Amino acid sequence: MPPVLTTRERASLKGRAHPLEPIVHVGHAGLTDAVVAETDRALTAHELIKVRIGVADRHDRAEIFTALCARTDAAAVQSVGKVVVLWRPREEDEDE
Repeated sequence: MPPVLTTRERASLKGRAHPLEPIVHVGHAGLTDAVVAETDRALTAHELIKVRIGVADRHDRAEIFTALCARTDAAAVQSVGKVVVLWRPREEDEDE
């Protein structure tokens, strides 16, 4: 289940995401299993990422954004144009 963010947490994450460049790109083929897997790997490594969704239609971009959040258990931080910001907290190691 995606984490729920407060307004203050969302504002903090937006500030942290500002200098980032998109590291995952969704092409015109849409949300494929490979894109979901790459997004999952990026979230595991970086916790906070930007994704560029290259679909022209605004409604389709919103659907892809929502589906990507659901499939990766990430929180939707921000969406500006074709760039979206996702955040998923790092999993705590049980050994520590």
